Amino acid sequence: MRQYNADLTPSWKKPKAVPEVPAEPGLVLEEPGTGFCGAVIRCEAGTVTLEDRFGKHRVFPLQPGGFLLEGRTVTLVRAAAGPARPARTASGSVAVPGARARVARAGRIYVEGRHDAELVERVWGDDLRIEGVVVEYLEGVDDLPAVVAEFAPGPDARLGVLVDHLVPGAKEWRIAESVTGEHALVVGHPYIDVWEAVKPSSVGIAAWPRIPHGQDWKKGVCRSLGWPENTGAAWQHILSRVRSYKDLEPELLGRVEQLIDFVTEAGV
Repeated sequence: MRQYNADLTPSWKKPKAVPEVPAEPGLVLEEPGTGFCGAVIRCEAGTVTLEDRFGKHRVFPLQPGGFLLEGRTVTLVRAAAGPARPARTASGSVAVPGARARVARAGRIYVEGRHDAELVERVWGDDLRIEGVVVEYLEGVDDLPAVVAEFAPGPDARLGVLVDHLVPGAKEWRIAESVTGEHALVVGHPYIDVWEAVKPSSVGIAAWPRIPHGQDWKKGVCRSLGWPENTGAAWQHILSRVRSYKDLEPELLGRVEQLIDFVTEAGV
């Protein structure tokens, strides 16, 4: 009698194939055994290191079906080495190996606070050093007219200023209008604080929470997200998740690029 080895198992009972996913930096995964959720920061032979939203690192073995990606079971594999590409800076510019920092220009870019300055340095630092542009920070915009008057911008010393929450009709808008001129440019983004200019997905949250008017915005964000009310530590966590321009909202990207172009215009 002829023997048949046909698999008579119904299709709905057969185990589904688990897709393989390259361990690209920044990919957010969950390890189901521990519930640890974080972004890939490195993948070495046999292991992957994840970083959660508090900056904590965990190392896990690369096992078949060992992770969840958006709720789906996946097998994480090392990303294949692609063809060599020109190295790029965090801002997306082509890197210039061995380039020395240019002697600082007379022109400057001012930002509102330390966090703004650190974020600009994080993404545009390499570009700014090559261009010789120094970034300094103010403590708010109320004194901006006096600062601009003291700086005395001119053809050889342009001044660019980045302002938070620059929306028509706001106090910041009126101040910006009063000092903007041929050699001074004030631009801004619509966010209450530069924290919001970092994409929520990069920080590992669904969205930046809305904080009622009158409350301290940063502390309110920490409370809403269940973070300790240490705004300095919270900012360092946020900043650590910014690896390139891709982690920032376009409303900030465009304004910073505009200021760099303004103060480095040919002949300045």
